[in-house]
Amino acid sequence: METIYIFGHQKPDTDSVCSSISLSYLKNELGLKTIPKVLGHVNEETKYALDYFGVKEPEFLNDVKVQVKNMNYKKGIMIFEKSSISETFKIMQKEGLTGIPVVDENKKFRALATLKDIAKVLINGEKDRLYTNVENIALALDGEIIAKYDEEINGRILVASYQSKSFQEVKLNNTDTLIVGDRFKVLEHAIDNKIKLLIVTGNKKIDQELLQRAKQNKINIIRTKYDTYHTANNILQANYIDMITSNKQSISILDTDYRGRFLDVIDKYGHTNYAVVNKNNKCLGAISINDVNNYEKLRVMLVDHNGFNQSVEGIEEAIIEEVVDHHNLLNIGTPQPINFRSMPVGCTCTIIYHLFLENNVKIPKHIAGLMVSAILSDTLLLKSVTTTDLDREVVKKLAKIADIDINKYGHDMIKAGCSIKGKNIKELLESDIKTFRVGDKMVGINQIFTMDFEDIAKDLDSFIDEIDDLASAKFDMVVTLITDVEKNGSYVLFDRKSIDLVKDIFNDEEFTEGTYIQDLLSRKKQVVPFVIEVLEKRG
Repeated sequence: METIYIFGHQKPDTDSVCSSISLSYLKNELGLKTIPKVLGHVNEETKYALDYFGVKEPEFLNDVKVQVKNMNYKKGIMIFEKSSISETFKIMQKEGLTGIPVVDENKKFRALATLKDIAKVLINGEKDRLYTNVENIALALDGEIIAKYDEEINGRILVASYQSKSFQEVKLNNTDTLIVGDRFKVLEHAIDNKIKLLIVTGNKKIDQELLQRAKQNKINIIRTKYDTYHTANNILQANYIDMITSNKQSISILDTDYRGRFLDVIDKYGHTNYAVVNKNNKCLGAISINDVNNYEKLRVMLVDHNGFNQSVEGIEEAIIEEVVDHHNLLNIGTPQPINFRSMPVGCTCTIIYHLFLENNVKIPKHIAGLMVSAILSDTLLLKSVTTTDLDREVVKKLAKIADIDINKYGHDMIKAGCSIKGKNIKELLESDIKTFRVGDKMVGINQIFTMDFEDIAKDLDSFIDEIDDLASAKFDMVVTLITDVEKNGSYVLFDRKSIDLVKDIFNDEEFTEGTYIQDLLSRKKQVVPFVIEVLEKRG
């Protein structure tokens, strides 16, 4: 069963993390195989909730781009360096390849053997050199091993084409291979000179006396049905494939390389075939340019977001199976119909709670705890304007299952998340920033929660300087809400060049950095719509 990854947006908050875990639990109970993931650093508030209910933090997901391992290449297709040219060619024909990886005995990639390499060596290569093992020779010649005393044969190839008297003048040595028929004098001369290998053609029988002398001299003997001409032509195909690739450099592709890099490699080198290897250079198979568009996309489910710009890198290459979200609809699109569940509630987990009910799946204590944590976080302890009666109703039911006091637990969780100790200003500003595109403008709106604004007010100018830097680097405008959860309001900071826009957004000509607005708790409902309205009016 194929695994489905479930994750929230790029800046994980308690809702996105707890929604991923909760929906994954539900889907697994319904028979799917899913894994919750996160796209970034988990904040202190979320860690508090996970630790409180004994749930492991989801692993980080870097991207969902198509990798070579997702492509339908020829897995397990390779040839050992001690295999013959003949065997290599047969496998290439069977698999429809013009090139095949050559590996050592541990399957470590050595080089790529191609049809061009084979043709070159058979046409233009040495015709009198044999370096292979006895079994390869027997297979190439469809022959029978009569006697075997050595594993490898490495030496000259001779064909007994002379008259017997003339051949006896040929100097032989103990590394030679002789191709001969049933010529007694030639065989006798070869055996007496203790050559390495006799290849007897035409299925001819060897005189028993000569056979006995050959065995005494430990001469390897192969008998083949082929005549001398065809034997001489075929024997070069018995050579090790390593003979034609040992000095060759070939390009390999890591199984973890992205499909895009594979395309770049094809453009750069122009080869048809490549070896696929792992990080230890162990060969996994062969891939060709014909496999470029033959791949399996990763399957994903999105929670707490529905826009490409808020999602994981490479999301456009994945198959989106389902979206569960409580935000306004953004720019996500899919080539096929999907399950899309959206409700105007304060938290994604409120929706997931109803998915449990609809599927008649019991909610365990730890999942109930995470879900109630998410709702309390997203609604600021049910005080935000985004809070609905449905959120309040669900919180009560989940709190009962989780066995927690809503007020005490919620306060402790929010307090854990409000701590700014050990964090620099840049980290605080980038910890929870949402990105929006309005026309050709890119807007960043972040929110920092605190229980003591005085800690931030001491160094307000430094905060504004960092906001200016953030705007210069990535955005046309940045608005920062510093939300005091005790006072139920927010202080507003912004990049200095956007002062006129901010005055219009909050409809206040006297608006300045650090202005406090009572009951301003929701970025989604109380800031984003007005930012969009003002920017659209200005074009």
